[in-house]
Amino acid sequence: MRAESDTAPEQALANDQAPDQTPEQTADQAPVDEQVFVDARAERSPDWPDRATRWAQITLAEDDPEHFDLDFWLDLMRDSRSNATCISAGGYIAYYPTTIKYHYRSKYLGDTDPFGALVDGARGLGMSVMARVDPHAVHADAADAHPDWLARDIDGNPLEHWAHPDIWLTCAYTTYHSEFITEVAREIVREYDVDAVFANRWEGYYGISYSEAARRSFRDETGLELPAKEYGENWHEYVGWRRRHLSRLVTIWDEAVRDLRPHARFIPNLGALGARDLDREQVERHYPIFFIDKQGRSGTEAPWSAGRNGKRNRGVFPDRPVRLITSVGPEHHQYRWKDSVAPAEETKTWIVDGFAHGALPWFTKFNASVPDRRWVPPVVEAFTLHAQVEPVLEDLRITAEVALVDPTRAGQLRAGEKVSQHDDGFYQALVEARVPFEFVSDQALTADRLNQYKVLVLANAEQLGDDQCAALRAYVEQGGSLVAAYQSSLFDERGEVRADFGLSDVLGIHLVEPSRAVKNNYIALTDEHRLNEGFGDTTRIIGGTEILGIEADPDAVVPFRFIPDFPDLPMEEVYPRKGPDRPGVVCREHAGGGRTVYFPFNLGAIFWEALQSDHGRLIANAVAWALGKDPDVTVEGAGLVDVAVHQGEGQVAVALVNLTNPMAMRGPIRETLPLPPQTVTVALPTDPAGVEVRPKVRLVVAGVDVEPIVDNQRVVVTIPTAGLLEIVHVDWRQ
Repeated sequence: MRAESDTAPEQALANDQAPDQTPEQTADQAPVDEQVFVDARAERSPDWPDRATRWAQITLAEDDPEHFDLDFWLDLMRDSRSNATCISAGGYIAYYPTTIKYHYRSKYLGDTDPFGALVDGARGLGMSVMARVDPHAVHADAADAHPDWLARDIDGNPLEHWAHPDIWLTCAYTTYHSEFITEVAREIVREYDVDAVFANRWEGYYGISYSEAARRSFRDETGLELPAKEYGENWHEYVGWRRRHLSRLVTIWDEAVRDLRPHARFIPNLGALGARDLDREQVERHYPIFFIDKQGRSGTEAPWSAGRNGKRNRGVFPDRPVRLITSVGPEHHQYRWKDSVAPAEETKTWIVDGFAHGALPWFTKFNASVPDRRWVPPVVEAFTLHAQVEPVLEDLRITAEVALVDPTRAGQLRAGEKVSQHDDGFYQALVEARVPFEFVSDQALTADRLNQYKVLVLANAEQLGDDQCAALRAYVEQGGSLVAAYQSSLFDERGEVRADFGLSDVLGIHLVEPSRAVKNNYIALTDEHRLNEGFGDTTRIIGGTEILGIEADPDAVVPFRFIPDFPDLPMEEVYPRKGPDRPGVVCREHAGGGRTVYFPFNLGAIFWEALQSDHGRLIANAVAWALGKDPDVTVEGAGLVDVAVHQGEGQVAVALVNLTNPMAMRGPIRETLPLPPQTVTVALPTDPAGVEVRPKVRLVVAGVDVEPIVDNQRVVVTIPTAGLLEIVHVDWRQ
């Protein structure tokens, strides 16, 4: 089937005929049984992304066609109850008999079609199927024939791949992406029964490419030259231009695929966090589902990182389904052990924490040969666990009273080494405090979004434009509460420093002295307040390592003040010379009912670095006071538990992911320690007719019903123990 919109790409490829084609038969004119194709297409439904909830991915290596075991993979799909699969098809290497010139076939392909065999097998299991392509590099023959396809450095030199010789990085602003990859996608969709094409590393070279096509496009659109470096001159314009170009590229690909199969999609590998690099309107039109390519923990990443991926996705596009890609091997970016196996408990925890927070499971195996099968049981176990809880969770929506504002990362004009540590510290403190919370992107600060939450947390949202500050100001005026730290709102959206905080009037503070590094810093407990409860028999706690000098408005309460600097050596000199003076924490209550808390130091970053319990308590106290009421859901007990609240009409499901393990904050999880008893409480609605609500409660993973206690309009449930996951389902539907 042809469409006028494809004329340009097809014509461009007509001059590059494949060796086995006649002059009359070019790539876009491969034989097609039109009637058979139309019949197959009619059987497929456009809502397949919602039903594809457990994904099995096979990322083929070039030699796999010679020896891969089809039965093993189909048995694994069946045993894991996978209902969707992503299979390597083409791009850098084709695993099917392509007819497009310069679409490199695996040299082991022979007369086989491993991609086609896997597609047929998966369809036989009733699965959705997505074809994987990778456009980020080409082989030498394509590079020689089409030097215009290649990414180039600032001096115009083509960029050879950093990991493999004699292959070359491509540039997303050339016809390689807009025309060649378009035809690869169309060939796959014409010839195979697939629901989508999935593109890995689809942006080509991730840095600034100085190809002639890129230079010309940027100059034509902006009148400027490409930036000489990231965050340099013209960077702001570059970010906008890149967003527009990549958005157009996604549109070209998706429309080309849908022209052949209306239900099918072209979906570049992208979570919603990365989708902020694209025009929102185009994303909403062309992304029916997001895939987060954060495949596991690396180094000392926290065990809750998987769940954070789901939250971040909802922070930008709350209603768009998302799947979290999990590697069966360890994720160590420096050493790249891609053909290895992670500890079983690590793999299970990553998958389970992800789906508890709405990022449903996807596993990927690099290389179809399986010399080490230790990854199979944990994948099957985690996927089976999801299938068990899916009937309860599938129609519920994750909710929270607290949200962490997620600052823009892509295109940020202020690059900092510790930029994420502020968020990490607040995140860790909220997990430790068992506070259910969500993310909301700083690019989505609309009244509709903000009013879903009672407390917003700005760990260090440095760059906020005037419109964003106005949205937060209106939120507080309507009764919302803010907890903000360090340099939040001190810079505008372009990274220019303000004379005072953009939210100074809301927070009740004014800048006196810019940030400075300190050692041996302390804050003293001064005015009696909820924020300085629970610190025991002390008059001071550790402060920050980077602090701001501020003044507080007269109507503010200052429960902590900085102790002026004093030496940390010699030891005989380590004592304060003066009493507490400048504000160390500032609290306000607003006429509309909202509350604000401000910390003029790097509270999140220093908690993440030093993990001092007083800092975690300070964050938890601030959020509790800002909320101003009993939380709708509480979870109490020992251990490290990541909590998610799923809610629907007349029911709540509280997911407890047990992250308690000997290596919790250090490295891969080798063992999950069973939880001791946990007490879960859930607020019940007040029936306007005065009828007492009598809920049913079930522990979904344990598979048992429990008799709850109802006390003061709250359901109280005690879980005697739990392994990796338990879900408390409270149902008061009549």
